[in-house]
Amino acid sequence: MPRSYVTRPPVPPVGEVLRRYPNAGEPLACEPITKGLLNHGYRVSTTRGSYFLKHHLDKKHLDDTSGERAAIVRQHRATQRLKSLGVPVVPPLTDTRGDTVTVIGDRCYALHPWVDGLHRAGSELTLSQSRRLGALLGTVHTGLEQVMAPRDGPHPASPGADRPVHRSPDAADTFALIDDLLAAARGQDGRGTPRDAFDELAVHRLVERRALLEQHSHRRPPTPDGPATGWVHGDFHPLNLLYRGADPVAIVDWDRLDVQPRAEEAVRAAAIFFVRPAGELDLAKVRAYARAYRRAAGAGAAELAAAVHRVWWERLNDFWILRWRYRLDDRRADPQFPAVSALAVWWTREYEAVSAAFTE
Repeated sequence: MPRSYVTRPPVPPVGEVLRRYPNAGEPLACEPITKGLLNHGYRVSTTRGSYFLKHHLDKKHLDDTSGERAAIVRQHRATQRLKSLGVPVVPPLTDTRGDTVTVIGDRCYALHPWVDGLHRAGSELTLSQSRRLGALLGTVHTGLEQVMAPRDGPHPASPGADRPVHRSPDAADTFALIDDLLAAARGQDGRGTPRDAFDELAVHRLVERRALLEQHSHRRPPTPDGPATGWVHGDFHPLNLLYRGADPVAIVDWDRLDVQPRAEEAVRAAAIFFVRPAGELDLAKVRAYARAYRRAAGAGAAELAAAVHRVWWERLNDFWILRWRYRLDDRRADPQFPAVSALAVWWTREYEAVSAAFTE
């Protein structure tokens, strides 16, 4: 029998955590937050108020608890410094020992003030709010440039710094992945799982995508060379931004804080915020957002054009939702697949219009 894909997070050691924050009060209730795919979060009610307790689970590129803790501390310091610049973030509380990370066994927790707010998709944003969103991300990027260097290592554009290499996907690898996923979607992988409408759509999109890649394989972007990399949030999308009314009040979930091409984050975020259910982008909102981002970040049209090309190619080669379903037996992201898979096709067809929306 397939396992359940919506699981209730384990009960955290709330009492043990709160003992390190005596000013937080005594625990009264702990409710899991159901949104989000990677980490566990809880609303903790105490005799002193409400808090957000985060259990950090995403251990990508981390080999041990000490390494994980150091990465989390770096994220916390970044938000503390950004808050001093007026960026809407929610740094964690500091415990009696001056720490922001509580390690219990092999688990890392952080306690944040609770912020009331709602997530808003791009369809709920006006043109003015879309501009504000772009300006906000540009402010995040310029703010990180100020607060992350030199205390967290040299800026990637500094002389002598080791610049991260961000190579684009190789279509040959994608063709092999498509063959593997097609076998699974067609029920040829020996698991004997009954096929459904999702599998039929997956087969259609995989065959369609293979044809597109064969047609456009010569357009693989070159490895970028230049100073357009910097510290980025790493996961800027609607579930990581809280609104109160028309105003964004908190950017949350800094687990993917990293050095990457900055303009690519701007393009990826727009492709999530402004995608319509049928897989098209709302180009009017994209244009308003991108103009504001370029002004706030000091990014030129050429930088955005290169980012659009690289993210388009990335999307054309990306099947993360299908990998989750067929390789990890995890279907939590399945509802996103129709729009995400349609976007790559539409973007290829409307490539020039999309590029113009980001650069004009």
